[in-house]
Amino acid sequence: MITVKPEAQAKTPSLLATNAVFIGRSMRFTLRNSDALIMAIMLPTILMLLFTYVFGGAIDQGGNYVNYVVPGIILLCAGFGSSSTAVDVAHDMTSGIIDRFRTMPISSISVVAGHVVASLVRNLFATGIVIGVALLVGFEPNANLADWLLAIGMVSLFIFALTWAYAAIGLVAGSPTAASGYGFALLFLPYISSAFVPTDTMPAWLQGVAKHQPITPVIETLRGLLTGTPIGNQAWLAIGWCALIFLLSLIWAAWSFRRKANAR
Repeated sequence: MITVKPEAQAKTPSLLATNAVFIGRSMRFTLRNSDALIMAIMLPTILMLLFTYVFGGAIDQGGNYVNYVVPGIILLCAGFGSSSTAVDVAHDMTSGIIDRFRTMPISSISVVAGHVVASLVRNLFATGIVIGVALLVGFEPNANLADWLLAIGMVSLFIFALTWAYAAIGLVAGSPTAASGYGFALLFLPYISSAFVPTDTMPAWLQGVAKHQPITPVIETLRGLLTGTPIGNQAWLAIGWCALIFLLSLIWAAWSFRRKANAR
């Protein structure tokens, strides 16, 4: 008597393997989309040169303005680089590829996670180049190795949290163009912070906004780590803001993804 074995069911790949595949996919897309990487490097660099050589003399006549402005430029670089994630996620959601992924035994939210990790790698690379240019134009950090490692960790945490926010924007946007427009609004936050001028120099009604928004404590933490200015409780505020942005963005992204996927 011949026994016919039941057809083996396809194994569902692990979350780690699924994320690795989508991270690789997003990294390859990043390498092909070199324009976004170039802009993420060039725009903050141009702004740094503009503020240092054009406005710096008027803001700080002692010539030390470059040491003040570089931490803000680093955060601006992270913002510009992360904003492209909204466009990438919106493209996936509107191109029909998500329908294909839903037929596979995988967690399709890994598509978004792949974009986030690729953005983190891309933005850390761009940030490194911007710091290199800053050193060439006179930036003189007095940080030791531990301070640099903490600064890199702070920047990574900020990029990770902000990229999830942009990913959520990409999920709710109706098109890549709309995602680009919505995401652009967040890029104004560094200008209403201590990135370019001390908050005490702003009008009284604006100081409260500038001091209590997420960007300012991150910038003050970086400035303290790299140039030795007092940090106080800014580091804890920065970590708290990043954690809050990440958690809210993750919940928003997961809910939006399920809603859009079920509507198809």
